[in-house]
Amino acid sequence: MLIAQNITKKFAGVTALNNVHLELHPGMVNAIIGENGAGKSTLMKILSGVHTDYEGSIIYNNETLKLAGTKDAEAKGIVIIHQELNLVPGLSITENIFLGRELCNAIGILDKREMTRAAKKLMEKVKLDVDAGTLVGDLKVGQQQLVEIAKALHTKASVIIMDEPTSAISDKEVDNLFVIVNELRNEGKTIVYISHKLKELFTIADRFVVMRDGCSIESGLMSEMTQDGLIRKMTGRAVSGTRENSSQVFTEPVLRVHNVNLKNTSRHASNVLTDISFTLHKGEIAGLYGLMGAGRTELMETLFGLHPKRATGDMYVNEQPVQIQSPIHAIKHGIALVPEDRKAHGLILDQKIKSNISITVLNQLEKWGIVLHNRKETNLSKAYIQQLGIKTHSENNIAGNLSGGNQQKIVLAKWLATNPRILLLDEPTRGIDINARFEIYNLMKKLAGEGMAILLVSSELPEILTASDRVLVMAEGRLTADMPVAEATESNVLKYAIQHNITA
Repeated sequence: MLIAQNITKKFAGVTALNNVHLELHPGMVNAIIGENGAGKSTLMKILSGVHTDYEGSIIYNNETLKLAGTKDAEAKGIVIIHQELNLVPGLSITENIFLGRELCNAIGILDKREMTRAAKKLMEKVKLDVDAGTLVGDLKVGQQQLVEIAKALHTKASVIIMDEPTSAISDKEVDNLFVIVNELRNEGKTIVYISHKLKELFTIADRFVVMRDGCSIESGLMSEMTQDGLIRKMTGRAVSGTRENSSQVFTEPVLRVHNVNLKNTSRHASNVLTDISFTLHKGEIAGLYGLMGAGRTELMETLFGLHPKRATGDMYVNEQPVQIQSPIHAIKHGIALVPEDRKAHGLILDQKIKSNISITVLNQLEKWGIVLHNRKETNLSKAYIQQLGIKTHSENNIAGNLSGGNQQKIVLAKWLATNPRILLLDEPTRGIDINARFEIYNLMKKLAGEGMAILLVSSELPEILTASDRVLVMAEGRLTADMPVAEATESNVLKYAIQHNITA
């Protein structure tokens, strides 16, 4: 058993953890639950050796544990699978799995054959069906997540911390992960599982610890807790705000797409997108659902002008034909894209909040046409910080230091500053806490009420069904269904997501 007692951690005088108590039981899945900013990540960084300066004590296998760093933690059998992937894009899957733990033969030369064999075995365990020599940078986010899991399993750890392990993987891959977790639990390993998906926690977890504002609030058996009870303990209040399914009829087209195709980067492979046609209306939230590989992200990128040389078809904005050859063209026509991976493609993490918000409208903030007008930039960022409820003491704080939910709000602010008519949201609630999710749902509802047309991509079907007015379904690069949300059920949406040959 691992016991953390009276753990307190401060950063520059600000208390991040306050007298936290935690008991992690072997042979069980221990869920750590709380909003972003509750202290979960800080606590996990202490347990995994990232933070070594703290008050309190950690007892592991009846001995006091004082880690010197992450390598020390791994040596003692404690490993963490990070939410934000800790991989090297320019290296292969095998090289990433064995990075820092390379195998050598008797004469000291890297044993690439043995590493490849072992990597394939791990990949088979996590159901990753690609070549072990594939560069990680060429994999989709969900596949990269599986590499991260395989990398952690390679260490033979006895305590495995999983931080949002399903945030970017498909439903089938979630099922595969749960099989792996159950196997590890049956082997007697201590699993620490962090997720904002409460339904998922009730499926996989045995015990829970709720954290709020840097404190451990309550712990117990998942079987004795309800979802509403957990939400109240996480937030200190009841949370509401899901969009009521709309029966409103939307008649004013804002974006019309006709026969959009996207060629594959390989000339011999089939199209990534094939004959996509749909219409998005003023004030409407259309939810776009599909399994991994369906082409949802590629469609969003195509609409935003990221693949002009490979894309064909017709687009109309306000019933006028447009040629979107680049993101600049998209912005000029009132289209904005909040990307799937906010850290890689949505933010400049080491820059200030105000710099991230203003970057899309620098031409509007110039002084004498040549230099940035600092006061205008500050006023703009302050306005969006207040409007979106970004939790920060100053617009001059570094964006990378904020929680996931607040980082997502910065990305939203950046694009809302362009005054778009069409907002493309690709997995906007991935990896953020339940309260931040409801804030984004409410923002979507507000923007739609003001006339904005929103296309929402989400891998969480319940989110699509509760946040949307209309549901579009994709499978294998084709649009397989287009239905009012009142007609959409989990079973029929999944049917269209699985079978591409069904006529919508």
